[in-house]
Amino acid sequence: MEKLRTPDARFAALPDFGYPPQYAEIDDLDGGTLRIAWVEDGPADSDPILMLHGEPSWSFLYRKMMPILAAAGHRVICPDLVGFGRSDKPASREDHSYARHVEWIRTLAFDVLELRNVTLVCQDWGGLIGLRLAAEQPDRFGRIVVANTGLPTGDVPMPEVWWRFREAIQGAPELNVGWFVQSGCRTPLSDEVRAAYDAPFPDDAHCAGPRAMPSLIPTAPDDPAAPANRAAWAALCASPTPMLVAFSDGDPITGAMAPIFIREMRGARGREHPVIGGAGHFLQEDAGEEFARQIVAFLRSV
Repeated sequence: MEKLRTPDARFAALPDFGYPPQYAEIDDLDGGTLRIAWVEDGPADSDPILMLHGEPSWSFLYRKMMPILAAAGHRVICPDLVGFGRSDKPASREDHSYARHVEWIRTLAFDVLELRNVTLVCQDWGGLIGLRLAAEQPDRFGRIVVANTGLPTGDVPMPEVWWRFREAIQGAPELNVGWFVQSGCRTPLSDEVRAAYDAPFPDDAHCAGPRAMPSLIPTAPDDPAAPANRAAWAALCASPTPMLVAFSDGDPITGAMAPIFIREMRGARGREHPVIGGAGHFLQEDAGEEFARQIVAFLRSV
């Protein structure tokens, strides 16, 4: 597996994101290793909050939330998915698979960091990966927060807006990640913030991850990832692990999933679930502070 690494200089001027990166070498599942990155905040001896980003962002997405959660006494851990952020970037789209992404994050969270009693916070692909882990290793998780995400099995059609996104991100001659993030926000991003989202991708050779991810989502019942996702959905529906459903009020891609989580998940029943107002798909950008406050209140309640 050929891997690329974004030069450190690309991350030299990130607004409001001064956390020093940490790194680990993990198995690339192809006979070699790759470097995966994460940032942390908060007391190291506190129960961890594992915050997983999605497509095509990176841990920078959580910069507004990390200080609030850390100030409330929580250890906050924000990895960069392989192919994103400061993590190594497999150069071929074929190097990326749903199963590999689940295993790469599992290795970091449980083999490297040895996390237990985890609060999972997941959005977009962070949910597709994190919810699989929560279902497959439930003893590691104490709470789950789902936000603008899902766990597709291919049994229900994806919305038309998602198909347009998939076509755009796979077919663009040059991938402008900052523009894609802006298109998923209701509030305008500054030039500095858009540049921060572009930073991990100095050229198109580094973009195999963002270009590959849409094709890894199960869109038909016979997709290779569909059986594992069905099993995970069934396990989560039966799980007593407390769940907070905190979707935004303006996400055309995943918005329809919020009432399904609330209705189907045992851990979500009997709880007030917030709707994060004035926010689009990337609610961490549009309303990160409010989202973080809702998580703090949830953790206090359970």
